Amino acid sequence: MATAPRPRTSTREPEELGRRLAAWLDGRLPGAKVVNTSVPGSNGMSSETLLFDIEHPGAPVRACALRLAADPAAYTVFPTYDMPRQHRVMSLVAEHTDLPVPRVLWLEEDPAPLGAPFFVMARAEGRVPPDVMPYTYEGNWLHSATDAERAELQEATISLLARLHDQFPAKEAEFLLPAGEGSPLRRHVDAQRAYYEWVVSGLARSPLLERSFDRLEELWPADEGEPVLNWGDARIGNVIYDGFRPAAVLDWEMAAYAPREVDLGWTVYLHRFFQDLTVGFGQPGLPDFLRREDLERRYAELTGHTPRDMEFHTLYAALRHGIVMLRIAYRQAYFGEVEVPADPDGLILHHASLAGMVQGTYW
Repeated sequence: MATAPRPRTSTREPEELGRRLAAWLDGRLPGAKVVNTSVPGSNGMSSETLLFDIEHPGAPVRACALRLAADPAAYTVFPTYDMPRQHRVMSLVAEHTDLPVPRVLWLEEDPAPLGAPFFVMARAEGRVPPDVMPYTYEGNWLHSATDAERAELQEATISLLARLHDQFPAKEAEFLLPAGEGSPLRRHVDAQRAYYEWVVSGLARSPLLERSFDRLEELWPADEGEPVLNWGDARIGNVIYDGFRPAAVLDWEMAAYAPREVDLGWTVYLHRFFQDLTVGFGQPGLPDFLRREDLERRYAELTGHTPRDMEFHTLYAALRHGIVMLRIAYRQAYFGEVEVPADPDGLILHHASLAGMVQGTYW
C-alpha cells in the first residue's frame, strides 16, 4: 500500500522512558517497580503510548498505559498537546456514561520527568483493528472474521457513539469550545482553518484543501443542530475489542463540543479512507462493512436523531484528515523520508476522493 517508508512515530527511546518513568513512580508508590515496558506496534504519530506493568509489594500487578505528549522538538503533528484536557475528558466520560473508558490513575503536568506532560491509565486487554496494513486488507483478524462477527462489531461501535452523544450532559463539554465567535460548528471549522495555516506556514499551500474549505461554505447546514460531546477521533482503530465487543475506548485528544454529525462523519469517512486505498491497490476490502447508509440508519434508530447534511460532514472529515496527512507528509520530508512534489496535493493519499467530494461526484 505504501509508496514511502512508514513515518517515524517517535524520536524517544523506550528504554530511557522506562527508566525515567520508574524514577517518577517511586515518588508516588515507594517500592514499586516498572516492568515489561513496551511500545505498541500501532503507536501513533501524535501523542505517544508506553505500555508497562507496576509491581508493588503486597498488591497485584497493575497493567498500565502511559500517554505522553509528543516531543516538541520532533516536528509534531499538532501544534499543542493538552494532556490535562484529555485527562479531564476521560474522567468526565467515565463519570457520566457507561462507555468503557480506561480508568485514569495519574496526571503529570510537569514536563521534567519524561520531557513532556503525560497521564497514566489502566490498560485493557484485547485487540485493535490495525491501521498498517489497514484492517480492510487481507491477513488480519477483522478481515478474516465472518460477516456476522463484523456486524456485531459494527453494531457495538455505533452504539458507543450514540450512547456518548445521548448520555453525556452537553453543558459539561462546553470547556472544549475553541476561542472565537460564532456557533460551535463555526468555531470548530475556524480552528481547522487555523490548523491548516500552521501546517503550511513557510511551505507550499494545498489548492485542494483550500477548495474544500470553500465548498464547505457552500454546503453549510441551514440548521447545525445542538452540540454534544464529540469523541473526536471516532473510529474502530481507537477501540480495544474483547472478541467483537468494545473493551476500551481510546484516544480522546481530538474531543470537541460540536454537532453529532461531526463525529458521525468522521466515523463514516475514516473507514472509507481505508476502503478506498484497499480497492485502489487491487483488493476488494470490506465493501459491506461500516457503510454510510447503515451507520446513519442505525444511529437514527438508537438516538431518535436523523443525521443530516452528511455531504457537508463527510467532506469536512475528509478535509480534516487531509490536513493531518499533509502535516505528516511534511514531517516525513523534514526527516528526509520523502521528497515534496511540485504539486503538494499529491502528498494527500486520498486526494482523488476528496476532489470527488468537492465536485459532488464521490457518493
